[in-house]
Amino acid sequence: MAEGVVTATTAATELVDESVLDVQTPRRVDEVVVLDYGGQYSQLIARRVRELGVFSELLPHHVGVEEVRKRQPKGLILSGGPASVYAPAAPRLERELLELGIPVLGICYGMQLIATELGGSVEGAEIGEFGRSELTVRDPGRLFAGLPERQTCWMSHRDTVYAPPPGFTALASSTGSPVAALEDIERGIYGIQFHPEVVHTPYGQTILERFLGDICGADRTWSPESIVAEQIAKIRAQVGTHKVICGLSGGVDSSVAALLVHRAVGDQLTCVFVDHGLMRKNEGEQVVAAFRDHFKVPLVAVDAEQRFLSRLAGVTDPEAKRKAIGAEFIRVFEEEAEKIGDAHYLVQGTLYSDVIESGGGTGASTIKSHHNVGGLPEDLQFDLVEPLRALFKDEVRAVGAELGLPERLVWRQPFPGPGLAIRIVGGEATKERLDLLRECDYIFQDEIRKAGLYRDLWQSFCVLPDVRTVGVQGDERTYGCVVVLRAVTSDDAMTADWARLPYDLLEQIASRMINELRDVNRVVLDITSKPPGTIEWE
Repeated sequence: MAEGVVTATTAATELVDESVLDVQTPRRVDEVVVLDYGGQYSQLIARRVRELGVFSELLPHHVGVEEVRKRQPKGLILSGGPASVYAPAAPRLERELLELGIPVLGICYGMQLIATELGGSVEGAEIGEFGRSELTVRDPGRLFAGLPERQTCWMSHRDTVYAPPPGFTALASSTGSPVAALEDIERGIYGIQFHPEVVHTPYGQTILERFLGDICGADRTWSPESIVAEQIAKIRAQVGTHKVICGLSGGVDSSVAALLVHRAVGDQLTCVFVDHGLMRKNEGEQVVAAFRDHFKVPLVAVDAEQRFLSRLAGVTDPEAKRKAIGAEFIRVFEEEAEKIGDAHYLVQGTLYSDVIESGGGTGASTIKSHHNVGGLPEDLQFDLVEPLRALFKDEVRAVGAELGLPERLVWRQPFPGPGLAIRIVGGEATKERLDLLRECDYIFQDEIRKAGLYRDLWQSFCVLPDVRTVGVQGDERTYGCVVVLRAVTSDDAMTADWARLPYDLLEQIASRMINELRDVNRVVLDITSKPPGTIEWE
């Protein structure tokens, strides 16, 4: 879920019906479409293409040839997938996609689809090929020109191509794949059995670069600078002279979205920062200083801590906390929006990962579903401005840096909309507990930053369970709070591994918490990965 106090994700039951970069942009950048056949690396393919300077969209495999054609892509990539091409219910390939007059690259299952559709032979192998494999290039052709004859690649398949279709040249083989790469230069159709998008394929990025540049002829102009220029033009065309409001949380998504809109329409934008008393230490002051004082963005800061504490009194269930926080936020936001008056547009920090996970989205202009701190009422009507809709998280950070957002905000780790309230597990989010957790978190973050590890971690935070344990401090018995340290590494939060923090660092963190905070007498470490656990406890 994208960050931001107001980050609605429009309910989506249809596929994308418009390009995220349309005729309103000053110059349409070249695009390559990636069709998703359910592969675990599908998003990564799109990300790798973008890293090489070419805009890419990930679309469902069944999106249809007309949907692809109207984007006028320079090339088409067919992703991997878990199915067998000869299974009755397996996803199929529309022959017309191979006849659009643009280069096509099939990866793993995508290559098998091409081979099957055009008359090649694909069969189940006696032994699957998973993980690292040795690739032998027998004919470099166009795809492997200049690359080593023997190289390592990453495989993940049980079916394999035994014979290429008529007119194709078999380029390479591997231990378990007689045909591990093929091409038909005349038709501009290429296939590789391995995954070039993963780091375990050393020459993978080179192969993708060869496909994008030499074969597709795509201009590599997708960059933070181009994104800023394109989105500013698009925002101006959409908003016109109307007023715009933005619920600003201080997270990177809402911050970058707000700066883009402000760069586009200036004082037509008013940001509303609702300080619900559930943020980390000093974050409210940092947000106000950055936007109102540095960027001169019109900002309304609302001190609503007591209102939220009152709504949370006696509430211990995490979902009840979320709903209470969400409902109270909406009331506060409505009050401030009414004071601003005549605001037609609401800035939303939707990311491309949100669009993908929701099945595409139709770009609907009114809020219909929930944001990340609770439910929005259906009668709250705004047209949405979504300048980050085409971007992955790392691209949002790059745009933020391009806009001059302070590094501390650009690299701020994801933080839940309900804030610290849902990190108080099994108990009521009282002022005292929130303040204690805030101090614990401050110590944790301080030591993580001193160790130079902050940007290496996807998230690092403390959990305060409603548990007390016996301890001994100063020759006296104590009955204090338990603090749980949680630190994970991840690329996209879909999966995560617990971070192997140095023992000396953990010792220093625990020592500071116990010595500086009278109510803490025990610090423990959560070493659960996702799955089976989740990153947040609640």
